[in-house]
Amino acid sequence: MDLRYSEADLAFQKELREWLADVLPGLPAKPDPDDWPARRDFDLGWQRTLFDAGYAGVNWPTEFGGRGATLTEQLIYLEETTRAGAPYIGTNFVGMLHAGPTVMAEATPEQKAYHLPRILKGEEIWCQGFSEPGAGSDLASLSCKAFRDGDHYVVTGQKIWTSFAQVADWCELLVRTGPPLGEGVSKHKGITWLICPMDLPGIEIRPLRTIVGSTEFSEVFFDEVRVPVSQRVGDENDGWRIAMVTFSFERGTGFISDLVETDRMITELVHLAKLVTRRSGTAWDDIALRREVGEMQAQMDALWAMTKRNLAQAERNGIPGVGGSVVKLYYSELLQRLTDVAMRLLGRAGLAREDLGSLPNGAFVEERLRSTSFTIAAGTSQIQRNIVAERILGLPKDK
Repeated sequence: MDLRYSEADLAFQKELREWLADVLPGLPAKPDPDDWPARRDFDLGWQRTLFDAGYAGVNWPTEFGGRGATLTEQLIYLEETTRAGAPYIGTNFVGMLHAGPTVMAEATPEQKAYHLPRILKGEEIWCQGFSEPGAGSDLASLSCKAFRDGDHYVVTGQKIWTSFAQVADWCELLVRTGPPLGEGVSKHKGITWLICPMDLPGIEIRPLRTIVGSTEFSEVFFDEVRVPVSQRVGDENDGWRIAMVTFSFERGTGFISDLVETDRMITELVHLAKLVTRRSGTAWDDIALRREVGEMQAQMDALWAMTKRNLAQAERNGIPGVGGSVVKLYYSELLQRLTDVAMRLLGRAGLAREDLGSLPNGAFVEERLRSTSFTIAAGTSQIQRNIVAERILGLPKDK
């Protein structure tokens, strides 16, 4: 496998860089983080701009409005837009990165024809109704139940950590349609994957404020919500298999922009070390620190190569493989290590959320707080280690 870009890839990179340089200066200012209607409008406006230019879902098939490009070009797209400071996918990240690809892989022709073009054009927002207060790492223990009543499923239960639920039109929702959990009941075989409209009667959304002050997560309560059976993806009680498809996209390609940002953060950490004084010199004079930063940069380079490998595998079979768990596991822990080093450098300045003079401490402090969630979100590090052990190394399951 050749990890270098081809001539066609380099031509695409050049075209994209020129387009970004032309369009980014004319974008409106980003809205206030807590103004959710404005954030929705801003993100969907950017999505429409991408669609009109042919960059929305660059690797999606042309029949659904995508570019039909290779996954390598998607990698280039994510790398270049991140480095250029373009708006992130924002409130539509579930639709673009998780739900959309899952619908493409598993849904009916009618479901694909309806949702995929709308996601790409910036006409609808999705959220994810997977985790519950008692079913996070052990997601298969979810208890949000649904029973069949004619042409509808009647859903009752609770979800948590539902990103952007307050502005979402649709929810990729996992519900228990099989027998209640108990002895002798397989918790994996009674789950169904539904497309739930978020404006149905009986849905209540309660935003949660995180440690960094954001309200992007919500609790969502379902009180006898009637979801049409036509909104089911796949067969009843086959939702766990479909959820694994969703996770493969989430872990396989969902962290590419974060990798680019973290790579840039290493460069900024070097700059920070040269600003922080130590005795008669700076913190960067410390050989041990330079060695540690060098090791982290080498690890980032290896993760980038692994990401390219995973995308090459996805180009062969259409779905990212379990190698995404390796990237997710190693990246999330490397990010925490990086921000820990930054906190050691900052000392007491690490207590301030705003920059102090010329010291860029604010961004590092916020990133350290945010990084706490990375070993939990999209599957905890413990879950990722189990996946690597069982599905890559072939070790027996823990009994």
